[in-house]
Amino acid sequence: MEGSRADSGTGVPPGRHYLPAPGRVRAPARTVLHKSLRMSTPVSCHDASWRFVTTGVTGLRDARTINGMTQTTRAPRAARKPKPEGQWKVDGRDPLNPNEVFKQADDGLNVRTRIEEVYSKQGFASIDPQDLHGRFRWWGLYTQRRPGIDGGRTGSLSDAEIEDEYFMMRVRLDGGALTREQLRVLGQISADFARDSADITDRQNIQYHWIRVEDVPEIWRRLEDAGLDTIEACGDVPRVILGSPLAGIAEDEIIDPTPVIERIKATYIGSPEFSNLPRKYKTAITGHPSLDVVHEINDCAFVGVVHPELGPGYDLWVGGALSVVPHLGKRLGAFVTEEQAPEVWKGVTSIFRDYGYRRLRNRARLKFLVQDWGPEKFRQVLQDEYLGYELADGPAPEKSAVPGDHVGVHRQKDGRYYIGVAPRVGRVSGAKLLALADVMAKYGSDRLRTTPHQKLVVLDVEEADVENVVAELEALDLQARPSAFRRSTVACTGIEYCKLAIVETKQTASDTIDELERRLGDIELPQPISLHVNGCPNSCARIQTADIGLKGQLLPTDDGGQKPGYQVHLGGGLTDDMRAEAELGRTVRGLKVFQDDLADYVERLVRRFMDQRAEDETFAEWTRRVEESELA
Repeated sequence: MEGSRADSGTGVPPGRHYLPAPGRVRAPARTVLHKSLRMSTPVSCHDASWRFVTTGVTGLRDARTINGMTQTTRAPRAARKPKPEGQWKVDGRDPLNPNEVFKQADDGLNVRTRIEEVYSKQGFASIDPQDLHGRFRWWGLYTQRRPGIDGGRTGSLSDAEIEDEYFMMRVRLDGGALTREQLRVLGQISADFARDSADITDRQNIQYHWIRVEDVPEIWRRLEDAGLDTIEACGDVPRVILGSPLAGIAEDEIIDPTPVIERIKATYIGSPEFSNLPRKYKTAITGHPSLDVVHEINDCAFVGVVHPELGPGYDLWVGGALSVVPHLGKRLGAFVTEEQAPEVWKGVTSIFRDYGYRRLRNRARLKFLVQDWGPEKFRQVLQDEYLGYELADGPAPEKSAVPGDHVGVHRQKDGRYYIGVAPRVGRVSGAKLLALADVMAKYGSDRLRTTPHQKLVVLDVEEADVENVVAELEALDLQARPSAFRRSTVACTGIEYCKLAIVETKQTASDTIDELERRLGDIELPQPISLHVNGCPNSCARIQTADIGLKGQLLPTDDGGQKPGYQVHLGGGLTDDMRAEAELGRTVRGLKVFQDDLADYVERLVRRFMDQRAEDETFAEWTRRVEESELA
């Protein structure tokens, strides 16, 4: 024992110092300096008996002798006051971090004027850094990654070092609803301004790359003339509202969410009332029994149910989100009518604005408030402070009986058909969107929907035309009858354009689909096995809710270098026709795979599953049953 030390199981309280009892010195004294209390007086240490002495350090009192030993105890410390969380209704509105400072200094919505009047005329170099890295997001704009920067440098470079002078632009498609003419506008913008790029995101948006700030006003003009926009597609605001792709057309629909989505969009999106939230805020609304809007991982979700007395309406969920700290949403047990839904959405959003944590960005999502409060308190605050009335108790959604990706050919309630098709991990192009619009025009379809699974659904096809439409879509590589792997693979943007990414995703996922179709074409899977590929830990591709989820990272090689690869998550999934309850995937210690070994790994895993599965056992159930060695 040298000097004094804090109590770590030795029975010696902190703040005490040790001197040998008189007459018990057996060895030469050693001199040490007690750093934690800044003592300058040497302390002698021996393997003898000890007595406690004060050293002039404040906070010590109650000197007494016990069994011949003088002991001085420390006065109890006052409880440390917790740091404020930046909750507006609790702590006031003083900003507690740089993000809150710039949001308070100028509303993000105001940057549009500067883009139109200054930056688009004076070029990229004229953009104020706070606008560039902050407020541009309120209008769906992020700088994209500069080509040639490998993933090993992602976390070490500043925005200015990693970004290019081009933008990703996100077009907001609430409910994923498009007309054929809107589709043409989107395709032509891609061709004219985005180097033919276009991706369907897993939040039903269309995303461009290679956008110049000089072209943004003209793109906005074209979009808005067509009834489209980019407002609040990014930023600390209410993002796009996910909606059932079958809204208003499905035979088995419980309730059409379109009126609620349209009213929320018209009333609150782009309003200063909610343009400064603690962080992003995601909404999902469905009235279809397939539970097709991934409601468990949204901040606020309305799921169609039938109340035994009040009829069709919505079950309310709050606090879902993934990223690096995943939380599944919580049911509040509250039934919401169609008339109440916009006001309830406003109430939930207001709770997030007023009580959400703003001090630390990594705790600023609604999921952390819901975790701390619990569903009961959240519902009570919603009713007491924001609605002024009690919501009726209501039933939970029933388990889905059909897949929620809507791939394939299906009958509408009006007797016509909708056709759900799978692009390659959401990647399309301007040329493909224009060609799709031509096919729709040829067969009289005027409506299209995007899905939260990076798919497309063509509506209103006459029965006699179905097979012709399927064939022409197939020629565009939009498959209505895809393989199980093509159907269930999702990928984020990845290192090609994303400043946060560590590895490539889109091409890797596409190549893996081709390899698995070639290698496993002789196997008939009992159900699709979802494969979600993410370029970083942030889980834009929802890796924790996939059968096989892949989190991009650099892995060490035998020669001391690094190669792109993935940490593997297994057995996750949201509620669907194969799963009664949502569950986050498991990680197995040390289970990682190099990017160029991905097809080998998935093939090995699938063949093992097919050999070992019990009757009616799903892939996710199998991964939870077998030994970890079987998953390597």
